[in-house]
Amino acid sequence: MKLFAVIMAGGVGSRFWPRSKKRTPKQLLKIFGEDTMIQATVNRLAGLVEKENIFVITNELQRAEVINQLSDVPVENIIEEPFGRNTAACIGLASVIVKAKDKDAITIVLPADHIIKDEDKFKEVLENAAKYANDSKGLVTIGIQPTRPETGYGYIQIDDKAVSNNIHKVLTFAEKPNYATALRFVESGDFLWNSGMFIWRADVILDEIKNLMPDLYEGLVEIENSLSSTNFKEKLKTVYAQLKKISIDYGIMEKSSKVFLTKGTFNWSDVGSWEEVYQLSEKNEAGNAAIGNVYTNMVNDSYIYSPNKVTAVIGLDNVIVINHGDTVLICRRDKAQDVKEIVDYLKINKMDEYL
Repeated sequence: MKLFAVIMAGGVGSRFWPRSKKRTPKQLLKIFGEDTMIQATVNRLAGLVEKENIFVITNELQRAEVINQLSDVPVENIIEEPFGRNTAACIGLASVIVKAKDKDAITIVLPADHIIKDEDKFKEVLENAAKYANDSKGLVTIGIQPTRPETGYGYIQIDDKAVSNNIHKVLTFAEKPNYATALRFVESGDFLWNSGMFIWRADVILDEIKNLMPDLYEGLVEIENSLSSTNFKEKLKTVYAQLKKISIDYGIMEKSSKVFLTKGTFNWSDVGSWEEVYQLSEKNEAGNAAIGNVYTNMVNDSYIYSPNKVTAVIGLDNVIVINHGDTVLICRRDKAQDVKEIVDYLKINKMDEYL
C-alpha cells in the first residue's frame, strides 16, 4: 500500500486580509512558528509519505513561491491549475496525475492551511483510514469532535456504531449553520466538524466522479489522455475553461453511498479567520494577543498585529487590529468572518493594489 498526498493550495484566504493577498495567501504565510502553513502541512507527513509522492495543486500567481518554499518536493509535482474551479476539479485533476504514477495509489487529500498538533496521532488516523480506504474501496473523511457551537465550519452526522476501528458510516452533511443550529449539532453528540481532509484510492474517487459528475469525468479523461503530450498545458486550459465550479463535498461526498468518517483524535483548526488566530494565540492577563510594536490601554480580549509600525489601541474590547503594509483592518472579533467582504469591495472598485 503506497501513500500519496495531494495538497490543495490555490486559495486566496480572503478572511485573512490584509495579510493574505493573491500572491501571498494564507498558506504561504507564517501564522504560527517558523514554518509557513504549507511547509508545516508537508513536514507533518514526514515518515508517512515520501516527498516524491507529494503533489501540490496551486495556481499561476502562487506557483513560484510554492516551489521556493517546498524545495524538497519535486518541481514537476507542483501542478498549476489554469483557473480556480473549486475542489471537485482540483481533486479530479490530482487523482488523474496520481493514478498515472501508481494505479493502486492511496491518496491523502489535505488543505494547505490547517493547524494540527499531536502529529503522531494525526499520522495514526491517516494510516488507519488509508488501510480502510484500500480494503473497502470507500471514501473516508476526517471529522473533528466539536469543542464549541462553531458557525464557521460545516458538520457531518455519523452512525455511532463503528464499522471498523474508528471508522463510521456517514449519514448526512450539513452546511455552515447558524448559532442555534450549531448548538443543537454539538448537543446531539453525533455531529462532527467537517475538516475537509480525505483519504481514498485514486481510482475509486475517479469512479465516483464518473458516476456522479459525468461532465467533470469527461474532462478528466481528456486531461488523462494528454498527460504525456507536449500540449498538456493547452489541453488543461481548454478543459478547465468548460468545468463548473463545484466542491467535492457537494458534487461527490453528499451523494455517494461509499462515504465514511474517521474521528480526528488530534488538536485541529482550519484557521479560517482572525478570530481563530486569536483563539490559538498566547494571551496576556488582559486576554490580549499582541504581535509587534503595540501599545494598549484599557483593552481586553483582543488580537493586535503590527510588526512594522507602532499601533496604539485604547479603550476597546474584543477587537481585531491588523496593521500590515499600507492597509489597516479594525473589526469586532465576532465579525471576523465578514472580512472577506472587504476583498469583494476591493475587487468591485478595482482597487487591485490592495488585493
